[in-house]
This record gives sequence, C-alpha cells and structure tokens, in this order.
Amino acid sequence: MKIPFFPEQASNFAREYDALFWLLTFLTVLFTLIVMVLALTFINKYRRGKPADRSNPVHHNAKLEALFLFAPLGLALGIFAWGAKIFVEMREPPENAMEIFVVGKRWMWHVQHQNGTRENNTLHVPVGQPVKLTIISQDVIHGLYIPQFRVQYHAVPGRYTTLWFTATKAGRYNLFCSMHCGTQHSEMGGYVYAVPPDEFTKWLDNGGNQYKPIPKTMVQTGQKLWEELNCASCHGATDTKRGPALTGISGKTRQFEDGTSMVADRAYLRESLVHPYSKILKGYENSMQTYEDLTEDEINALIEYMKTLGAGSKDFGSTPSMSEAPARSRPGGEENHQESLDMKGVGSGANR
Repeated sequence: MKIPFFPEQASNFAREYDALFWLLTFLTVLFTLIVMVLALTFINKYRRGKPADRSNPVHHNAKLEALFLFAPLGLALGIFAWGAKIFVEMREPPENAMEIFVVGKRWMWHVQHQNGTRENNTLHVPVGQPVKLTIISQDVIHGLYIPQFRVQYHAVPGRYTTLWFTATKAGRYNLFCSMHCGTQHSEMGGYVYAVPPDEFTKWLDNGGNQYKPIPKTMVQTGQKLWEELNCASCHGATDTKRGPALTGISGKTRQFEDGTSMVADRAYLRESLVHPYSKILKGYENSMQTYEDLTEDEINALIEYMKTLGAGSKDFGSTPSMSEAPARSRPGGEENHQESLDMKGVGSGANR
C-alpha cells in the first residue's frame, strides 16, 4: 500500500516551495549532525582521565572564525532571498488570472464564479490557467488552505484578501480551514477539482450541473440588487445634491471632507456600503444609510455591477421618486429598503 507521506505537487508553486523546504530540512539536519559529532568528539577526547594534551590550548583561529561567520550568513541570506521571491510571487496574481470569490462561514466555504455558478465546500478550477481567489469571512477568521497547491491565506471579516495559483495537474485535492474557528472547525473542509479547460468551460456553462435554469452572472445579480435597493435614486449618471455619480467608480481617486483621499478599490466600495459614515465624500454630508444586512455574496455581486457603470450608459436606470421606489423584501423578516428610507428620512447614498 502506498502511503502519501507528503501532499501531491499540483500547482505552479509546489515544486519550488518543496525545494526550499527540503533545503531547509537538509541544512538543519546537516548542522545538527556537525555540532553533535564535534561535541561528542571533544567530550570523549577531553573527558577527565584521558591522556589529551592540554598544555597549549588554542584560543583564536581567524580562518575558522571567518568560516563559522560568513558561511552560515551567506546561506541564511540566500535562503531569505529565495523565500522572499516565492512570497512576492504568491502575493502578485497575474493580470490574466480568472477571479473567483470565496466567503468563509462557520463552518463551510461558499464559492461564487463570475457567471453566477455557486459551490459549497468545493472549488472547480481549470488546469493551466491562473486563478485568483478574492476571499472574505462572514463571521470569524478562517484560513483557506490547499496543501497540494502549497497555498494558504486568511479569510478575515470586513477585509478582502487574495490568493492565487495555477493548477498543473487534473485531480481532486483537499480544501481545509487552517484556523481554529469554533466547535465544528474540523468539519470545515471540502475539495478542489482541477479539470481540463474544456471540461471546466462546459461545467461552468451548465451552472455546475446544479442550477436549472442557468444562474445569473454576478453582474446580473448585482444589477438586480441595485434596482431592489433603488440605488439610482441618489446615484445617477452625473453628480447631484443627493449623491455623487458612480460613473467609472472603480479605480477613481476619491477626495474626502477631512482632506484625505484614496482610490476606490473593492475594499473602499465595500466600506461605502457597510460603514458609509467612515469616509464622507467632499461636498456631501453623512446622509447615506448603512447596508450591514447585506451578505458578503450580495456585496461582492453589487460591487461587480458598480464596476461596470459607465458614462452615458443605461446601467444607472431611471431616477424614480422615493414614493415610486420598489420595496425589497429580505428573508428573515428584515425591513425593506423603502421602510428604512422613511424611518431615516434620507436618500440611499448621498455621501459616498
């Protein structure tokens, strides 16, 4: 019976990561043996009762001291440079990477593809194509860990993190949570399925063989949320007193009332929905309601739609009056959007 002592190498990082690991292991064992052998040799040679010459002890040897100083230093710096190279490569996904969204929840992994296909505790990826995972947690800190790919990164509440890889071999691989997240932490696992590109495309087009009809894309889901939440009542194609335009919002520099500024990236757009009062756009007041009741999946979809908004497009929709705003009924008896507006007496987004 073949016992798999080490995980299979199935990604672009695996071989180089393992090479560095084995080098560190080899050097650790080598220097441990050298120190141990020398220690035992001197203990035996100079122990009490041995006829060793102790009349002229050596207190200084420049060549030996230089060797002990510069040889380990050179090895340490070389290993540091190699490890830093791998670290930087793991943190910088390529431009052509396919983006997949992952939400960690106690105790499961929820995955959503760009075309709307969703998975629970499974992740399908194509072989040979870079894949970028945009990760966030719904509750506590989790750790997304795929041992066969030699990749791992934290899923943090309220913050997006990124993990990327290229699967090099078709197969089924483990998906774990590497952070103790509660009583059922050990059950928070699943599988990554790396399949040939044509099979992945067929699987994706068929909605993962789970949905009939084919699910909406993330942009379509986001557009539906945009309409249900009546975002267009405040955010039109141009700036108004009620709210700023979101034309080409992604990547724009936003100027705030406190004199600071930042680029409108995914993290900023999420914060604008969940904590709109934290950064007030210059020229506006704190009048936007919060959307903390949105799930992370809904936030991801809404952001994807906001990134598509363009000047002169019809994506903004009409700007109905508040009395005409469609009410959104949310599961679990949560209040709809119109009721929230009536209670607060404010628009849906006048400060971001």
